[in-house]
Amino acid sequence: MSVATETRLDSAIDAATSRLLELQHPGGWWVGELESNATMIAQHLFWHHVLGLRTPELDRKIANELRARQRDDGTWSIWFEGPADLSTSVEAYAALRLAGVDPGEQAREYIRREGGISRTRIFTKCFLALLGQWPWSRIVPIPVELALLPPGAPLSIYNFSCWARGTFVPLSVCRALQPVRGADLDLQEIGARPGGSSRPLLSRMKRVAIREAERWVRDHQEADGSWGGIQPPWVWSILMLASLGHGFEDETLRRAVEGWEGFTIDEGDRLRPEACQSPVWDTGLAVLALRDSGLAPEHPALARAADWLLAEEVKVKGDWAVRKPDLAPGGWAFEFENDLYPDVDDTTVVALALRRCHRGHEAVERGLAWTAGMQSRSGGWGAFDVDNEAFWLYKLPFCDFGKVTDEPSADVTAHALEALAPEPGYEREVERGLHWLLEEQEADGSWFGRWGVNHIYGTAAALPALEACGIDPAHPAFRRAVAWLDSVQNEDGSFGEDIRSYADPARRGRGAGTPSQTAWALLAYVAAGEAESTAAGRAADWICTAQRLNGDWEENHYTGTGFPLDFMIRYHLYRLHFPLLALGRLRERLAR
Repeated sequence: MSVATETRLDSAIDAATSRLLELQHPGGWWVGELESNATMIAQHLFWHHVLGLRTPELDRKIANELRARQRDDGTWSIWFEGPADLSTSVEAYAALRLAGVDPGEQAREYIRREGGISRTRIFTKCFLALLGQWPWSRIVPIPVELALLPPGAPLSIYNFSCWARGTFVPLSVCRALQPVRGADLDLQEIGARPGGSSRPLLSRMKRVAIREAERWVRDHQEADGSWGGIQPPWVWSILMLASLGHGFEDETLRRAVEGWEGFTIDEGDRLRPEACQSPVWDTGLAVLALRDSGLAPEHPALARAADWLLAEEVKVKGDWAVRKPDLAPGGWAFEFENDLYPDVDDTTVVALALRRCHRGHEAVERGLAWTAGMQSRSGGWGAFDVDNEAFWLYKLPFCDFGKVTDEPSADVTAHALEALAPEPGYEREVERGLHWLLEEQEADGSWFGRWGVNHIYGTAAALPALEACGIDPAHPAFRRAVAWLDSVQNEDGSFGEDIRSYADPARRGRGAGTPSQTAWALLAYVAAGEAESTAAGRAADWICTAQRLNGDWEENHYTGTGFPLDFMIRYHLYRLHFPLLALGRLRERLAR
């Protein structure tokens, strides 16, 4: 490593380290905003209206936020610089009209041109039905009787991913009860069908199913009032309880509504809710980045972070135990409060972080044992469940909003291997997982990225896993992956990938350069033994050049994934975590 290169890396790493340390919460954790799209903002106003909680101030702040996100053509998109999306635009339009603000003629023209409300997804229609703008009878039924079927039945709520079942159970109750809280609003200009509604007649079986669904929902509430720490099941559980006639004397409903305060970002003139929060994920990544930057494991910031992470360990059984009843609990979830849905990704990242800090040996062992036990029959790992691969569910007419299964993915499997491979006792799981991961490599040399955009993310997860498994850098899987990365590097040395690569293979690895995606490619190069390559050097130079004076980076693009194409995420700390992690690992390898 030349003196000039060493100096530049040192300066960038020192500045980024200082910046990341500045952002640590006094309690020991890191958490950046988890930004999604306008539907979260619009739905915040919708459910406040249904519960009678709207205020002029809330209307004004929501309207300001929605107008700030409206594109020049009058529409709204799911991600930064993405195409216009009909359902998102309809929900934003309806919320603005509810708040007394005209969304503009361009928005109306786009919605009408795309077919209006009748062409929107089921969630959008359900919210408009609540407002009296669409007949419940014209929404495909979501059978509440699903709540009565045992887990071992050919179809049960446990065939669905955890986020889908958590949403469908309360939503099915609302669909059965067909509640309406009308507003001084008429959206016929975009295809609404307003009109009265009467309470439907319910069969005895449906009433029994509703009681069972209500019991299930109440049993699944988390300590902070949420359901799984994510917006869709939380909002629909609130609406379900209100539809059943419960008010704020009901502790479950009261805690649910009060808990939302911690999920809202109020900037004075603008307000937006977060769809979720990511403190465990952000903290685990921050610890790994700081350790790779050269911070000692006993540094006070890392000690505080380790203490907080250890306190967040999940020690009770959740929904995953329905399929794995004999597996002991362990691991970590994504959010502040989520005991029922720990996940493999967070568990492995936290295990790696605690190992690097020489802390929490017993907690790490529990987490790794739980991770090993969550391996699917195929050899891969999903995020929250085992063998959650009922792809036929996508043929159901109410499954039109994105992912409803949690099948194994290359990125989650790679993270599991990276954590398990160095540890004794998991040889069989590692062997099976490695075979699965190698089989998943694409013909072009990349790997698919389920939880990050997209093939750059999957490849950046896979190559460190191969390295942890002891695979030689000369192995064809490494060489093919490096060749693919070389082929998609931008002229300026950066890497980026358009979200539309989830549908269009021609866009794989192609897009405007971003700090997080360039860092992912650099991490892959380092793991492949390519730290001294020209491509790795160009990527590092771009990252260093793009760094701001305060040690941070700017990143407006969405590089995180909830549901590919349907729900995308901008993690506000990805722009800092991953460049620091990549530059730190590069410096370490170059110094060998």
